[in-house]
Amino acid sequence: MSEEIVSTEEPKGIFGRISLFYRQIISELAKVVWPTRKQLTTYTAVVLVFVGFVILVVSIFDLILTRITFWIFG
Repeated sequence: MSEEIVSTEEPKGIFGRISLFYRQIISELAKVVWPTRKQLTTYTAVVLVFVGFVILVVSIFDLILTRITFWIFG
């Protein structure tokens, strides 16, 4: 991998700073290891199952607390 050396001296003017900012973004994005389609599908499925489980647990907890509240305050 080739590493680009970015100048540390402050560029002149607003357009120079904006240009430096975008060059640094591109440089950092080149270092990212992107997931494969299979990994992305697996991670998405795991997240959806976990969110569904949490929704189920919170819903049951809410139902129980609702029934207890109506039982107490009638």
